[in-house]
Amino acid sequence: MYLKKFFRVSFLSVVLLSFSLTSLSFAKEDPMAKWKPKFDTKKAKYYFKVSNVSNPVLEGVKTGFNVRDALWEKSNGQMGMDYYPFSQLGGEVEVFNMLQTGTIQGMAISSVAAANFGPRMGIVNVPFVIDSFKKLEAFVDNKEIFQPFLDGMKDKGIKGINFSGYGNYGWASTKPIKTLADAKSVKFRIAEAPVNKDSYAAWGLNPVVMPWPDVPIALKQGVIEGLDHTPAVCWITKKMEVCKYYTVLDYAQGLFIWIVNQAWYNKLPQDLQKVFTDIVNEECKKARSLTQKQEEDSIAAAKKAGITFFTLPDKDMADLKKMTAEKVYPRQAEIIGKDYFEKVRAFMATVK
Repeated sequence: MYLKKFFRVSFLSVVLLSFSLTSLSFAKEDPMAKWKPKFDTKKAKYYFKVSNVSNPVLEGVKTGFNVRDALWEKSNGQMGMDYYPFSQLGGEVEVFNMLQTGTIQGMAISSVAAANFGPRMGIVNVPFVIDSFKKLEAFVDNKEIFQPFLDGMKDKGIKGINFSGYGNYGWASTKPIKTLADAKSVKFRIAEAPVNKDSYAAWGLNPVVMPWPDVPIALKQGVIEGLDHTPAVCWITKKMEVCKYYTVLDYAQGLFIWIVNQAWYNKLPQDLQKVFTDIVNEECKKARSLTQKQEEDSIAAAKKAGITFFTLPDKDMADLKKMTAEKVYPRQAEIIGKDYFEKVRAFMATVK
């Protein structure tokens, strides 16, 4: 009896010790350590916070640290920005509410989430409209259509400035998807956005709306068999350790839209307003170029690691575009605004 009790206590002690050592090990691994600034942001006259849900290994996310450093230098230490990636401040819905109330001052919101708060911003996720890096730059350069996009949350007291990105959307999967018929048997994880739901319904596929943090376990358990996402994200976040196949679609660009609380922005001196917007615009443009290279590098690395890439037959791609035009565009035109929707589509059709 005594021996049994002794062994139970000893075993529990070992478990607790192991847990403590593991906890200490994790405590030492600060994911933000290498991103810490060499200056004290809180000493700035104008101190503010910006959030993002993703990993700064992605060029479009790392942009925040580049903005922070450039702001400190070019404002002569007047503007101190603390940047919180990795969902440190919460999920996008929670953080957006904080942004509206002025609890934080800015966020780099994902384009799929942005559509829920500013429907016009959903134009960038509509399939086969802004579906290449070249078209993305043409969109930014055309102020007649870009400014209304940035003003998509103006009625909520939010100012849009620019966007960085994370690449072209396609399908990472646990089984080969060589044709549209193959795709019909796959359960795809999609983001919770109207355009995603409309698109997958139009294509006759099986979507599962799921928060991104739930994806790893869902993949391993077979709850889902495919991801609607970009090559860089799937490779960098190690989803391709389970998804050994990727079908290239390039139907839309994933973006992080840089938005701020308008009331906070209005309180900045005009010279610092200009410094801020100039830096965000400049760093976002750099990030989009780096994102293109990161996507190319991620695909090359994935192929080298044994991931098989496919493209759908021309007929299947034509069918996807046809179903999108017939079933998705009318619905999205209602949500986004028909005049703006058609203006963007017409201009994009001229960009080859």
